[in-house]
Order: sequence, then C-alpha cells, then structure tokens
Amino acid sequence: MNIALWIVTGLLALAYLAGGGYKLVTPKTKIAAAGPSGQWVEDFSAGGVKAIGALEALAAVGLILPAVLGIAPVLVPLAAVGLLLVMLGAVIVRLRRRELKLVGVDLAYIVLIGFVVWGRFGPEAFTG
Repeated sequence: MNIALWIVTGLLALAYLAGGGYKLVTPKTKIAAAGPSGQWVEDFSAGGVKAIGALEALAAVGLILPAVLGIAPVLVPLAAVGLLLVMLGAVIVRLRRRELKLVGVDLAYIVLIGFVVWGRFGPEAFTG
C-alpha cells in the first residue's frame, strides 16, 4: 500500500503544483476565458485566485518534500488535509454556481486526497 500511496501522492503533487502555479502566473481574466472549468474565478478577486494558487502549490510541495527529506514527515498528511479543505471549498463554489458536471472531478480529487490522508495518518504513517 505504501507504493500506491506514493504514486497517488506524486500524481496529486504534480497536478496541484501545475494548477497552483498556473493560478499564480496567469491573470484572472485569462483563467476565466479558458472555458467552463475556469469561470469560478468570477467569484473571487485576483488576489483570492493567487492565494488559492499559492495554497495549492505549497500543499503540493508539502505532499512530497517532508517525506523525501525525512524532516517532519507528519507534514505530508497535514498538507493533504489542507488540500482536502481547498477541494471542499471548490465543491461548494461549484454547487453554488450550478456547475454540476465539474463537481465530479472535484469529488474524484477529494477521494484521492482522502486516501493519502487516511494512509499517512493510519496504516502507512511515517514513523521513525
């Protein structure tokens, strides 16, 4: 199960580093113009979108770096909990905007993140 957790964690880290980085460097108007999946930014200020991007990028780093370096690996499941909260917020925004087709994608991320939280706090915790 440790291998499955590393694979899921690595894929999540890549996805959130890319997504968070995109939100950090791309203007809000360009994100909104990208299509239905980016129209959520209309509900947030430009700074709010950048803050969400920063949280996602930092959490992506927190999913991998502490475990790889062996320094405070308890931060891995805590970073996953942070991402879980971000994604619960995403689901709420999608439901308020009636973007029901996109809620499924957010829920899939929640399941994967939940797997990491469960695995790293539970049976495959980084204990020294």
